[in-house]
Amino acid sequence: MDTSYSYHAPVMLPECLAGLAIRPEGTYVDVTFGGGGHSWAILEQLTTGRLLAFDQDADAAANAEARRGDARFTFIPANFRHLRRYLKLHKVDKVDGILADLGVSSHQFDTAERGFSTRFEADLDMRMNRQSDITARQILNDYPAAELQRLLGRYGEVTNARTLAEAIYAARHNAPIATVNDLKEILLRYAPRHRENKYFAQVFQALRIEVNDELKVLEEFLMQVPEVLGPGGRLVVMSYHSLEDRLVKNFINKGKFEGEVEKDFYGNELKPLRTVNRKPLEASPEEVGRNPRARSAKLRIAEKPQ
Repeated sequence: MDTSYSYHAPVMLPECLAGLAIRPEGTYVDVTFGGGGHSWAILEQLTTGRLLAFDQDADAAANAEARRGDARFTFIPANFRHLRRYLKLHKVDKVDGILADLGVSSHQFDTAERGFSTRFEADLDMRMNRQSDITARQILNDYPAAELQRLLGRYGEVTNARTLAEAIYAARHNAPIATVNDLKEILLRYAPRHRENKYFAQVFQALRIEVNDELKVLEEFLMQVPEVLGPGGRLVVMSYHSLEDRLVKNFINKGKFEGEVEKDFYGNELKPLRTVNRKPLEASPEEVGRNPRARSAKLRIAEKPQ
């Protein structure tokens, strides 16, 4: 297997493959294709099986060209919130496993002009799908202060969200907040001392989630999983921050995102999936040493009962 991944190193690859419990003749979905690292490894284990891969990023679509003509592989240039619709379009009723590696790829972080990273001066874009309308720049310059406070507090868990929102609102009346450095200039005045980089990351995470509607997308995707998984089918989800992981954990454990699990008249829990690993798997110290992005990854595995 080729492990020289220039686009994005697949995190916890052996654990993901084991979690999917791949059958050579099965049908699988990778809803976050990216550089294809996980997908190509799944494909290596298929004989007569089939793999369908989703990604809304045009850069990722270019990576799929490597398997053009392989009858086992189908690339779908779409957001995975449309999972059920596209599976039906490709005449797939049930699948044996679904993999989701959430968040931003290394390639997206490292491509300066995408505006995902605090390391580069760039326009404040942050769109995973560059055909979509809203950018981080528009949010910062158009949202009311109350909305900025909401997204900073909820999606970035920024403790001084109200103060920062008011500062952004005031600053944009002097000049538009257009670039990464424009925003960082404002943030520096409100970031805790010696924790500036973490503060920047929280704010950028909040903006990215809002731009890409990430949590709503994740909820819509998870709600479709029980319908498209066949009996015994596996769901493998890797998340990188607590907001994502909480949604995944609650849905697997309770069949819903909030509240307690529902029960029938006899006290049996009504939930469509069962937990395979009680605690999320985490990357080994060796993998984190090779790929620092793996440090925050949490891997959860669920199965649809037979």
